Amino acid sequence: MTTKRIAVIGECMIELSEKENNVSRGFGGDTLNTSVYIARQVPEDKLAVHYVTALGTDVFSDQMLTTWQKEKVKTDLIQQLDDKMPGLYYIETDDAGERKFYYWRNDAAARYWLARDKSEEICQKLAHFDYIYLSGISVAILNPESRQKLISLLKACRSNGGKVIFDNNYRPRLWQSREETQQVYHDVLCCTDIAFLTLDDEDALWGEEPYENVITRTQALGVSEIIIKRGADSCIAATGSNREDVPAVKLAKEKVVDTTAAGDSFSAGYLAVRLQGGNVADAIKRGHLTASTVIQYRGAIIPLEAMPAV
Repeated sequence: MTTKRIAVIGECMIELSEKENNVSRGFGGDTLNTSVYIARQVPEDKLAVHYVTALGTDVFSDQMLTTWQKEKVKTDLIQQLDDKMPGLYYIETDDAGERKFYYWRNDAAARYWLARDKSEEICQKLAHFDYIYLSGISVAILNPESRQKLISLLKACRSNGGKVIFDNNYRPRLWQSREETQQVYHDVLCCTDIAFLTLDDEDALWGEEPYENVITRTQALGVSEIIIKRGADSCIAATGSNREDVPAVKLAKEKVVDTTAAGDSFSAGYLAVRLQGGNVADAIKRGHLTASTVIQYRGAIIPLEAMPAV
């Protein structure tokens, strides 16, 4: 049996978080979270998970690589740039548990992964992967020239029989304007086979409208499989005229500790089933189970022993 390969493209940053005057250091990033949760739920001999980004040559970057390798996430396509470092963000939590984020990422290494000497060689390899996964953040951090290279890569992968998976993950602060974002998302979705669309993000970007309108708009761009994520509400999946409506896992309020990575882990759970040939309904159920487990623990990456049984 041939092992399939998925490339997950994005950015991971150094995370500093404050709680009761204590500061702890970790790592965080939407696509990194997804890659780890996929790798934890799919046998390595069936699906090899590769993370694609750029890091520095500093101690933080080395620690990231070591941590990801322990999670069976492959790092052979990650560039280490000697003149750049990972971005950094700081989480401040008030007495009511509300979080405020501060970011330092304008010159982060991940912004340059398509702008260095090795990028062409890496893209040639990625063009022959079975799947490429990226998010709105993966695209937002790039300059216009690099975005065009990314679009070309997605087209090349599809022309070689691969599939592109896109999670909208819209963060307004990373974009110049809504109009710019709409155009870029349009271009990416035209190259997409499976789209994860958080409804709140769709409303923020395009204006509030019924989810069926979102599906119609996205299908018109050629996306064949659309998953509408609605937080604690049911998830809607559209494949052609078929619809699946699967309720979320209901948790008691006191069990919800931290919603960080809820959406990222849902996507991972869904893909863990779907990319192994499972049906859409079962994939949604696995997504809900994964996300509902993750939010019962603090931090984006929960302990391995806390993962639900596969």
